[in-house]
Amino acid sequence: MPMQALSYRKTVKGQMGNDQLSSEKWVYSFGAGAAEGDASKKNLLGGKGANLAEMSSLGLPVPPGFTLTTEVCTAYYANNRQYPDSLKAEVDAALTKIGEAVGMVFGEAKNPLLVSVRSGARASMPGMMDTVLNLGLNDETVKGLAALSGDERFAYDSYRRFIQMYCDVVLGVEHYVFEEILESYKEERDYFLDTDLTADDWKKIITGYKKAVDAALGAPFPQDPGEQLWGAIGAVFGSWRNDRADTYRRLHNIPESWGTAVNIQAMVFGNMGETSATGVAFTRDPSTGANEYYGEFLINAQGEDVVAGIRTPQTLTKRAREAMGETAPSMEEAMPKAFDELANVFDQLERHYRDMQDIEFTIQQGKLWMLQTRNGKRTAKAALKIAVDLCEDGLISKDEAVMRIDPHSLDQLLHPSLDPDAPRDLILSGLPASPGAASGEVVFNSDEAERLSQEGQKVILVRVETSPEDIHGMHAAKAIITARGGMTSHAAVVARGMGRPCVCGAGDLKIDASGEHFSVGGRVVKKGDIITVDGGAGKVFLGEVATLQPELSDDFAQLMKWADAARRMRVRANAETPYDAQVARDFGAEGIGLCRTEHMFFETDRIIAVREMILAEDISGREAALSKLLPMQRSDFEEIFRVMRGLPVTVRLLDPPLHEFLPHSDEEIEEVAKSSGMDPQKLKDRAHKLDEFNPMLGHRGCRLGVSYPEIYEMQARAIIEAACTIADETGEKVVPEIMIPLVAKREELAFLKARVDAVAAAVLEERKTTLDYLVGTMIELPRAALTADEIAHDAAFFSFGTNDLTQTTFGLSRDDSASFLPDYLRHGIFERDPFVTLDEAGVGALVEIAAERGRKTRPDLKLGICGEHGGDPDSIAFVETVGLDYVSCSPYRTPIARLAAAQSKLRKKSA
Repeated sequence: MPMQALSYRKTVKGQMGNDQLSSEKWVYSFGAGAAEGDASKKNLLGGKGANLAEMSSLGLPVPPGFTLTTEVCTAYYANNRQYPDSLKAEVDAALTKIGEAVGMVFGEAKNPLLVSVRSGARASMPGMMDTVLNLGLNDETVKGLAALSGDERFAYDSYRRFIQMYCDVVLGVEHYVFEEILESYKEERDYFLDTDLTADDWKKIITGYKKAVDAALGAPFPQDPGEQLWGAIGAVFGSWRNDRADTYRRLHNIPESWGTAVNIQAMVFGNMGETSATGVAFTRDPSTGANEYYGEFLINAQGEDVVAGIRTPQTLTKRAREAMGETAPSMEEAMPKAFDELANVFDQLERHYRDMQDIEFTIQQGKLWMLQTRNGKRTAKAALKIAVDLCEDGLISKDEAVMRIDPHSLDQLLHPSLDPDAPRDLILSGLPASPGAASGEVVFNSDEAERLSQEGQKVILVRVETSPEDIHGMHAAKAIITARGGMTSHAAVVARGMGRPCVCGAGDLKIDASGEHFSVGGRVVKKGDIITVDGGAGKVFLGEVATLQPELSDDFAQLMKWADAARRMRVRANAETPYDAQVARDFGAEGIGLCRTEHMFFETDRIIAVREMILAEDISGREAALSKLLPMQRSDFEEIFRVMRGLPVTVRLLDPPLHEFLPHSDEEIEEVAKSSGMDPQKLKDRAHKLDEFNPMLGHRGCRLGVSYPEIYEMQARAIIEAACTIADETGEKVVPEIMIPLVAKREELAFLKARVDAVAAAVLEERKTTLDYLVGTMIELPRAALTADEIAHDAAFFSFGTNDLTQTTFGLSRDDSASFLPDYLRHGIFERDPFVTLDEAGVGALVEIAAERGRKTRPDLKLGICGEHGGDPDSIAFVETVGLDYVSCSPYRTPIARLAAAQSKLRKKSA
């Protein structure tokens, strides 16, 4: 059996033997105009396998092959890396079928069938898992390939590529071992490009490669094609759980249980001379969404050459070549017949899938072959334009257009751009791989980027080229620069997906081997120096360049209009400054769901008065301090009400523990003593008495109001007076919603509501006017949720404070749990961070209970959510199922919430 010789291979330990699963179908064939699967079987065949099957059925030129299903992967891991009993027979039969289609035999020396082995999960994970090309080559079959092709150089070039890739992916001999052998050989002979090497050169290189393998493993490079195949299959399944794939899944919320498929396909060769090529293309520009072909190709190359940045690729179209100032001919110019055929395939695939496609292709001696199609990754800007254009072209509906946009991706639109009037010092130019602008300090490796980012530093990752192992550093960095690679290189694709500015192919960039500096045209930039990246222009500047906030496109406005028409829930914003309120309103917020009044107290001109109020020994002292704060608070609310006129504003009365405001240094205590006329020692003693062991569960929220009702009375007066003033000033309705925080019992709310109502009545009598206002509470304690039917007697609205409700339900401190939550996520105890995405089973159940019980008492009870979860699309989907009236989030996440609310409603409608 081909796997018996693999006992020393580190990546493949699975053996046949799983009687329980032997009756299933594990292998699906495709090619020659027919397929056993189709695009609807994406979960079973993975995205790549499903689309290869679909393209085959469409009659497109797809090399024949077969797919090992994702169920093989899950069975493999569920059964201690054992393959199902029937798998080998199915694989052998499928290999024979490929051989019959192409007239070759796998493992035969004179007429060898060579195959590629690629991963293919249901969710696209570019570069995260492993690929092996040219499999089946050995010391004998390489001679057969040379004879069949009539090109000995091509055959041995393919063999050395296979050894290098197989050893890296399957045997664990690292890539650099072979790169050093190759580069040393080229330097000794004054070769510059790999294409300069002859067949005899490649034979010598291969000899060196095999010696390196024997030295590293204590065993020769495997010559049995069957052994090679099962080694590659095991490596691809093994790569589903490698570190970079784990990181990517965590960042993109892809469940490990999905598994990956493995696609085995007859090789077609782009490295068979000047009539052969390989490329990567998009049917539209993935950065801008423009309806223009976008991509790159290389003549006499294999696929990894394009994405790895080993050679700088050429453009697809003449227009792109001229726009980028390139001299090397485009594919449109160098291979016009193949280009026309490819353009027809672009049109056919885009109309079939009704979306922009990301395509891999190979041209073998003038013949076009399609190796992959998938919905292409794109920037948020491009996604909006493509969705709107496809809708206006009649290919998709408005609701489909709304569903096409990932709400998270809208964050990309909010990234700043460089101020055109700002001074700048250009040091480097490259390809504009991913738009946006960012400044930060230079770092040269991903581990350091991640470490500095965790310490709060903004970093720019500078690399010769990135690989999947850099995923954590790329996520940590504010922008990425690479010396090599093109617009479809790993760095470019991943950066666009993450929304990071990126400049690739900066050929003048010389990174010192020590990793301490880089140089460009004689100028040296050291690690830690500040640079600015403009990914949209492909430029890098020394120092920090001023930026401007983005202006949202007409496509954004159109799509948000469609989203607003589709959604049920309203979207408010959390804001406590006029600036935040204006940003929120500009982004379409329909009110303020949380105005935190404590943030207003920390300003320099009022913190002393706040401290006087807290440290006062009696009510008269507190009232004296509060009289200083009243006009300040009133002015705060006037500014916010003026911005939000006509829209509801929920103001939360003072919530945090008093210790947060207390003076700590002798200097601060002296300052308060001087202002209040109190003895400094008495102030120290008073501050010590207010100190708490567990302040988050201590004297805070409504408990402050019960102990010191005059605080809440002052705030209520400031709110009502401000609302009356702005209503008179603007002639528009002002609707303040006064929220009492941290209520656990109805009696707390009733006690404080009576005082708020009394103050409101007094103000309205003084002003000789009327005003509609509401008094409600924040549901952030489990007891409040469970007794919501009682609390609703005195509350006109509930706002779920899911930050504290998550803390008190789990018994977790949001501030302290970061040290161990990663362990919980890694071990699968938590699927998601409960402070990011709402815990539906626990916290969500309390929200449901409170909503149901509250509305049983008061059917018109207004319900909203104002924790951080209010801006999380997955949490918003849950909120839609519960039937809350609104979500409230940070101002910049308002568009995300609007879109997520629309999508939640549309999913519910179609369910």
